Amino acid sequence: MPPRSSSRKPPVPPIPTAAEVDILAVLWRLGPATVREVHEALGKDSGYTTTLKQMQLMLDKGLLARTERFRSHVYESRVPKDQMQQRIAGDLLRRVFEGSAKELVMGALGAQPASAEELADIRHMIDAFDKKKRGSK
Repeated sequence: MPPRSSSRKPPVPPIPTAAEVDILAVLWRLGPATVREVHEALGKDSGYTTTLKQMQLMLDKGLLARTERFRSHVYESRVPKDQMQQRIAGDLLRRVFEGSAKELVMGALGAQPASAEELADIRHMIDAFDKKKRGSK
């Protein structure tokens, strides 16, 4: 059997479930944290062992990394927030909005209206994206 190459990238983790996204959001906000810290930040009715089991499953799936700090396991997201948001948005775009970015944006704005400042920011980001896209042609 040939030796395993150490330069191989780890497999891309799967799209997280809703419960996994909740845990990832806590870790993105807090940074590396213990199960207890994540459990307390979630503020859910489920027990500590449920949070522990969920985080262990996420570790197995490659969504989280674990290290040890003062004999406690510390978890952190293996995927940066912006990368995971893009993956989730792309998955949602394909599965729910039939590939239409316009429908995705309108669905998001219809679900939770944006402030005038947010709309101005969105317009600015779209303009910047459009200029960048035209510049790369």
